[in-house]
Amino acid sequence: MSNTLKILTLIIVMALFIAGCSKKNDEKVDTEYPVIDLSANNAFPQQCSIIKRGETFIFRARLSDNVQLGSVSVDIHNNFDHHSHSTEVEECQMGAVKTPVNPYLLIRSFSVTEDLNEMEISQTISVPADVDAGDYHFLIRLTDKEGWQTIKGISVKIQ
Repeated sequence: MSNTLKILTLIIVMALFIAGCSKKNDEKVDTEYPVIDLSANNAFPQQCSIIKRGETFIFRARLSDNVQLGSVSVDIHNNFDHHSHSTEVEECQMGAVKTPVNPYLLIRSFSVTEDLNEMEISQTISVPADVDAGDYHFLIRLTDKEGWQTIKGISVKIQ
């Protein structure tokens, strides 16, 4: 093989190698947090909502992400010691600090239909009749497919 042919073959191999290693970055990188929207008229609960013992209520919220939703979960727990997770500006009237006897605790995940970037969640939640009345937190955790998470913490009362 002549030197010219060897050099030409080497140039072609190097060009193919470089072209194969170059990376097209056409995919949009998801760097945005998902959104929990409780501003709709039928969204529930809202900050300072009252939930009745022995009854059911419907958790409603609008969930969205710029690319794709991943998962959503709810955590309801007592706030008898007045700790804070609230993400809301409005403060609620709180009862006296007390020791829990039979506090309500719910940690539940709800399914998100695949490939959605927006949905309205509507899930029925039952509150047992024998749980302690008082101040509670209602935490909503929304995670998108990329792993970004938004937490919405609201204060509610169980009566």
